[in-house]
Amino acid sequence: MIKKKSLSELRMDLVSGDWVIIATGRARRPEAFAEKKRNKEAVSSKYCPFCQPKILDKAVLKYDQSDGSWFVFSMPNDFPAFSKGDKLNERKEGPNRIMDGIGYQEVVVTADHEKQIAQFSKKEIKMVVDTYQGRYLNLMRNDFVKYISIFHNHGEEAGASIAHPHSQIIAIPVLDPDLKGSLDGAENYYRNNGKCVYCTMIDWEIKDGRRVIYKNDKFVVLCPFASQVSFEVRVYPKDHKAYFEEITEKEKEFFVDALQQALSRVYKGLKDPAYNFYIHTAPCDKQGYERYHWHLNILPKTSVWAGFELGAGIEISTIEPEKAAEFLRKIK
Repeated sequence: MIKKKSLSELRMDLVSGDWVIIATGRARRPEAFAEKKRNKEAVSSKYCPFCQPKILDKAVLKYDQSDGSWFVFSMPNDFPAFSKGDKLNERKEGPNRIMDGIGYQEVVVTADHEKQIAQFSKKEIKMVVDTYQGRYLNLMRNDFVKYISIFHNHGEEAGASIAHPHSQIIAIPVLDPDLKGSLDGAENYYRNNGKCVYCTMIDWEIKDGRRVIYKNDKFVVLCPFASQVSFEVRVYPKDHKAYFEEITEKEKEFFVDALQQALSRVYKGLKDPAYNFYIHTAPCDKQGYERYHWHLNILPKTSVWAGFELGAGIEISTIEPEKAAEFLRKIK
């Protein structure tokens, strides 16, 4: 008797309404995602722009280690996609709208040329998070800033053009389309159900348990039901919070713990894969987004978008998030 292959699953993201494909018919073992070796050749610190002696002259915020040496700082990006300006200069060209690329772009640099966030202690991660929050609170006060993106690219395959570990903060006058879809989804769900869609998901995931990797009193780390890519991981505050920048010092302790667990398990379990992480938080344009629920997404480079994904806009993941979470739960 020929064994019938299991069908792939279409899973809907509860917030966006988008569909993803979990290709169980060609599923891979969790360990297989760690077998692909990536290019880890790095430019020597001698030639690294972030290792130069006078780099601290550009710092706008800095945190030092106990011995007085610097650990992390933020500085303006030398090659920004967005620049300071006095006006947006909005205009039309035929039916098209145009405005100047007014905004702010900074780089958050950590001291060690090779050591990445996944290898940091909690104290070190907290200094990075403090920098994120501190610069966010400063940049949001500027004219024209409606949205601030905080993200980290690890590995050349993830878009890191400089090997030295660093994150970026970009403050811009328009909303991120992906975030806007989530804001709309959260608002629509609340109108129809009278409660937060993220709180609904989080409560269910904790109760169900199969996709939970780690949790503490204030945060939960999980592989989402409709994962965008294999081994996607998200870090959610358990309590309903719309704005990352409003995180308290006590909450930050639990966030740092959860983030360390998430990054460390991805790093160890997948043997240092390239990945991106970003913080999705409600915009700072004072429009009111209390239905939203901020979180951090980690997207390992476990797949490449080909013709179907690009043409249809539907992603294909080759491992069920339940199996990915089970694998990562075992990593210590």
